[in-house]
Amino acid sequence: MMSAPLRATRNLRALAVVALVSVAASNAASGQGRGAALPDFTELYAHQSQAVVSIDVTQKPRHGHGAGATDDDAFSEFFRRFGPPPGRDQGGRDSGGRDREFEPQSSGSGFIVSSDGYVVTNAHVIDDASEVTVHLSDRREFTARVVGTDARTDVALLKIDAKNLPRVTVGDPSRLKVGEWVVAIGKPFGLANTMTAGIVSAKGRDLPQENLVPFIQTDVAINPGNSGGPLFNMKGEVIGINSLIYSRTGGYMGLSFAVPIDVAMNAVEQLRAHGYVTRGRIGVQIQNLSPDAATAFGLKDAAGALVNAVDAEGPAGKAGVRVGDIIVRVDRHSVTSSTDLPRIIAAIRPGTRIELGLWRNGAPLGADVVVAELKDRAPTASGRDAPAAKPRPKANRIGLALADLSDDQRRELEIRSGGVLIEDVVGVVRGNVQPGDVILSIVRDGQLRAAKSAVQLNELLAAIDPTSAVTLQLRRGDNQFFATIKPAPPASE
Repeated sequence: MMSAPLRATRNLRALAVVALVSVAASNAASGQGRGAALPDFTELYAHQSQAVVSIDVTQKPRHGHGAGATDDDAFSEFFRRFGPPPGRDQGGRDSGGRDREFEPQSSGSGFIVSSDGYVVTNAHVIDDASEVTVHLSDRREFTARVVGTDARTDVALLKIDAKNLPRVTVGDPSRLKVGEWVVAIGKPFGLANTMTAGIVSAKGRDLPQENLVPFIQTDVAINPGNSGGPLFNMKGEVIGINSLIYSRTGGYMGLSFAVPIDVAMNAVEQLRAHGYVTRGRIGVQIQNLSPDAATAFGLKDAAGALVNAVDAEGPAGKAGVRVGDIIVRVDRHSVTSSTDLPRIIAAIRPGTRIELGLWRNGAPLGADVVVAELKDRAPTASGRDAPAAKPRPKANRIGLALADLSDDQRRELEIRSGGVLIEDVVGVVRGNVQPGDVILSIVRDGQLRAAKSAVQLNELLAAIDPTSAVTLQLRRGDNQFFATIKPAPPASE
């Protein structure tokens, strides 16, 4: 005799089958009535997946219980630069309770933009990389050279030694429409050449701390490992690079964000030519214009960027821009909100003369401004088809590999003489120091001694008691500070 639960289960299955048949018939009838059907992605995958690559990264050794992104702010909690947790994590403490080093492993995706081996991915995919391996769809693999990275757009350009490679076709994101089908191909959770599909949910999306990128929002399933992979339209053109997800768990929750390909390719072209990206600045602080404020300033519409601070020595200040001005236009580009202005100005080459359309005292006027450079990048010597990199200098007794600054780096950092670049930090170094920092001086016998060259500084360090701490004056970006480097504890501790 059939049990009640079994009969109930079979009844439910029968109802489910009937419901599915009914839905399928309804969809078929509806589709015939509209003359439309669900999209077929098979041709797109066949033609475009060959230009998509998988990227494996070995990162620089770390020590301790392991390292990862902190989740101590709203941005990192919900908008994540997605990448898998480091694999083969050998971190932790040994039997003596000491930190031991490990080399984190991670993976991501990318795509080929030229047949001679240039590959685009996300900058965060190769953060702290000591080795980057690119895997092609035909199972070949290459060790890649990092040509350059741009943190502000999260774009990185790699070069592999290969020819006659399949490459993607770059599309026009401005033609993309909300509701349009798009697909991603990448390596989620290590599963190479995986395709997922969805629609464009929104365009020009502003995210916290990301004011230079008008993100494309989609509901395409994006997960750890998709990072850096292409977002295709139905023509098989790349229109974005998958870069961020909204998540409370670290996994896909229906909100994914891609860097528009035109923004990315602007960075790629500069990285290929120079190894770094330059951006414009005019030296103003701005805020959104509320309807009430627009009325107070005599404007009909709340369109424009309200200037709330001006750098008197900056380009805008020298051109006569004042606090309380409303910037409504840059050359022929309309400024509809405060988020438009940084993107427009950043895309302009430093040294270019532009006209700002202003609203002041109830009337329009113009101001000619020469755009300056936004200096927010670390020194780099990479460039297009640069010669093979020089061997890295050996680390000194406190674990710092030092090199002299080039003339270009001194000009960029506005350092007239001296200064020594920290190229690498090796082993366990206890102190606030990292690659890319510039040593300006060293404290010796209670006095500051200028760091004139890597040789001179290494000699000074070698003469100091190995058990003593060393205090250095450092330059990191626009900030200068002192850091004390302590020697690692002896193995017997």
